[in-house]
Amino acid sequence: MAQLDQNWNLFGYDVRQLFRHWRAAWREFLWGYDSPVKARLDEELRVYSERGVEFFHAGHRVDQCKAQSGTEPDSECEAVLLPESLVLSKTLVMPLAVESDLDMAMALEVTANSPFPQSDTGYGWRLADRDDKTLKVQLAIVSLSSTMSYLGQQYDCHDAQAREVWANIGDAVIVLSGFGEKTRLQRYNRRLFRVASTIAYCALILLIIFATAAGMKYLELQQLRRVSGQVQEQASEAMNMRTDIVAANETIATVNQMVALRPNPHVEMARLSRLLGDGASLLQFNMQGTSLSVRGVADDAAVIVQQLTDEPSYARVTAPQAITKYFNTGQEQFFLNIELAGGEAGGVVNE
Repeated sequence: MAQLDQNWNLFGYDVRQLFRHWRAAWREFLWGYDSPVKARLDEELRVYSERGVEFFHAGHRVDQCKAQSGTEPDSECEAVLLPESLVLSKTLVMPLAVESDLDMAMALEVTANSPFPQSDTGYGWRLADRDDKTLKVQLAIVSLSSTMSYLGQQYDCHDAQAREVWANIGDAVIVLSGFGEKTRLQRYNRRLFRVASTIAYCALILLIIFATAAGMKYLELQQLRRVSGQVQEQASEAMNMRTDIVAANETIATVNQMVALRPNPHVEMARLSRLLGDGASLLQFNMQGTSLSVRGVADDAAVIVQQLTDEPSYARVTAPQAITKYFNTGQEQFFLNIELAGGEAGGVVNE
């Protein structure tokens, strides 16, 4: 059993009391004598006493001129302040732990302290003060029969629900239960409900406004996401095209590099034929990469060698063998090694 009780303890506090404390706090805030809400919504009362007619609002006396300048108190909301001779008053100091069950504690105190029969006992109480450990409660006890006799003799009132009955303890007034206080309390509850409904309605309107704004923003976000998806798809296509273009450029560069390393022999043979002219002819042509090895005959081989050396397309022209007579033809035979442009430049070398 002790283990079960410990399960409800959080940092040494019994969480089972949370709802009771929460309910007691709201009761004091909305219906207590010092409630700021009640001070705004409760109506003024005309209170009859031995001193005459006074006006009260939210349990406090108000100036008569101020009361008459505003809304005149309703005839249904009247109260009678009992003389001290009809009231048994007591100030109780109670532990703070009973705050959540203060109604029950007061009922037990009345049963224990009332000199009247239970059916003839009326009472009221109010929380006067509090500190960190204790509560100060003012309790008023009356005899219902004596109270009704006083009302009948002094105010010709024989209906217990016609007027409220109050008791005065020091400077504070206490509403005694069991009389006409329900009428005012019901009207106050209706006002409280209307105010709460108005606040809830305004909160609902604000919630709808914020929800609508959030919904619009959500739709805009969805639209932006769709547009972003389309842009990403288009960007993906563009990136793919760019990748294809880069790959094609790399292929073209590789082909160009291979073409540069291995030129077309037909092109080089056509160039040599153009450079040699009709006065010379090729007897042998060999090509490996950018290196040419040719053997030919010409009327003047030295002129041919010089002409090929001056050709910009050739980087270097060398003669591995000397120029010789070609049999009895009257022509000269030449041997040349040629490096195409892109290799190391050079001139004619006689070996």
